[in-house]
Amino acid sequence: MRPNLATVEQDAGTAERSFLGVTKSARGFAWRERLPEHQKQIATAISQRHGLPDLIGRVLAARGVGLDAVPTFLDPTLKALMPDPSTLRDMDRAAARLADAVQAKQNVAIFGDYDVDGACSSALVKRFLEFHDTPARIYIPDRLFEGYGPNVAAIEGLVNEGAKLIVTVDCGTTSYEPLAAARKLGADVVVIDHHQADERLPDVTALVNPNRQDDISGQGMLCAAGVVFLVLVATTRELRRRGHYSGAREPDLLALLDMVALATVADVVPLVGLNRAYVKKGLAVMRARENVGLTALSDAAGLSVAPTPYHLGFILGPRINAGGRIGNAALGATLLSSSDPTEAQRIAETLHRLNKERKDIETAVLEEAMAIADRQVTDNPDRAILVVGSDAWHKGVVGLVASRLVERFRRPACVIAWDATAMGTGSLRSVPGIDLGAAVRAAVTAGHLAKGGGHAMAAGLTVSRDSLALLEAFLQSHLGAAAQGVGDIAHLDIDASLVASGATSDLMDLIERVSPFGQGNAEARFALPAHRVKFGKIIADAHVRVILEGGDGSRVDGVAFRAVGQPLGDLLLSAGGMPLHVAGHLRKDTWGGRERIEMQIEDAADPRRQ
Repeated sequence: MRPNLATVEQDAGTAERSFLGVTKSARGFAWRERLPEHQKQIATAISQRHGLPDLIGRVLAARGVGLDAVPTFLDPTLKALMPDPSTLRDMDRAAARLADAVQAKQNVAIFGDYDVDGACSSALVKRFLEFHDTPARIYIPDRLFEGYGPNVAAIEGLVNEGAKLIVTVDCGTTSYEPLAAARKLGADVVVIDHHQADERLPDVTALVNPNRQDDISGQGMLCAAGVVFLVLVATTRELRRRGHYSGAREPDLLALLDMVALATVADVVPLVGLNRAYVKKGLAVMRARENVGLTALSDAAGLSVAPTPYHLGFILGPRINAGGRIGNAALGATLLSSSDPTEAQRIAETLHRLNKERKDIETAVLEEAMAIADRQVTDNPDRAILVVGSDAWHKGVVGLVASRLVERFRRPACVIAWDATAMGTGSLRSVPGIDLGAAVRAAVTAGHLAKGGGHAMAAGLTVSRDSLALLEAFLQSHLGAAAQGVGDIAHLDIDASLVASGATSDLMDLIERVSPFGQGNAEARFALPAHRVKFGKIIADAHVRVILEGGDGSRVDGVAFRAVGQPLGDLLLSAGGMPLHVAGHLRKDTWGGRERIEMQIEDAADPRRQ
């Protein structure tokens, strides 16, 4: 069934692709058609050549999918998209050293980060080594007391416990002193990472990182778990070459893709190329519920439907992160590497409880941070970056709060929690076009930070209170040119409009073909033009649930998350039966055992005020 598409309005007076004439929505966005005029012929060609509905042709063309790339995009496979692992710098060295450890049954220590990517990466390596009866233990640093990445005391402790090989995952690229300590004590080090790297690298046996400056593999979009999977493929190949599996079973690496998919979505890396195959195939593995830890976590969260990227990013991911944020940082990795259902259930329930506590803490910190940021923007509307901090804030939620500030103010944000020693732990989040990772590395080089690093869109730092003023001035100057005008670029891209009756299972099946959605492959967004709010109420003191009715009398349920007290929530609750343009994503909802289609509302606009 083909959805009922409404006519898209074009603004002839500007270069903008105005949609429904919305120039300023409740959230301050101008709506525009996602598909540029010059790509509409490509959309038609995609539909005709590949026998696809017009809507799918539009969605694919708007995401830059070429005519010849359509089959691989719609059916991403590892066979078609996975490179030869040896194309990554130092891959063969890493595989050889891991193979040595397996054959010699050496003690291996896995040093991971405390987020989802780190937990998944750690569990992947541990499961691989355990399959080969190789002794391995995971060490995750305490977020509050040790900070991010390897530290000398922890590394020395692991070597003194007997580790002959230390494998760092999702960290280590800039850990010069701690990794030098390992080598000094006689342990080898293999680094598997994906964070941005300086020209200088630590002295280790192997450093596999597609984002090191001398790596030309083109796999820089992978998260750490994605890189780890390639390392395991290469190690298995090396062991096979050595005859290790003669008469013995090889590891089923495909069965590990559920954790690779979880890390890929949770770390918000682009869902393009190999990452699409990781997530597509990983979700299929997850549906089989063979990972004891993930099954227990899904049950604790009340997830009773087939998992989607949404569930990975907003249901499972936050619960694994909760351990690192406000509890035991090792809980997530322990859960994911566990084969004991009783232990897994206990940890999953603990993480579920910690996630509830994290939400309460985040709410309190966010309220204070928003007030500070409001004053900063009022005092200087051209600020390149927001920098807020407090002695009373919990280190574990600063990254989440930074993300909320970016959503609200549409500019980079740095949120710092100060400790009793006047040292601050900060998390930074960015907007497209502004590279925070490079800015933080430059601040380290300039001497304004004790430690720092990250990606273009997210970074972390450690700073002394005495250096804060210099750091803030440095960041404002360093980001100024890139940030110029970013706050004014406020567009919401719409794929198509439809009436409530067009929100059908058939439409959902069409959209599913373009999934998985995420960073780099935006979820299809629709607008319901001139729909009336027939019913609206506040749920859980934070969200707004409504019933939207089209001019033909058809209806669809809608929910706007975290909209209470915000302009979007106010508009929906005060519409008084007047027609509104409403934009958002469509989802299948199975609440109460009944399947229905609902719109997750992102924005709304009053047609009379455009």
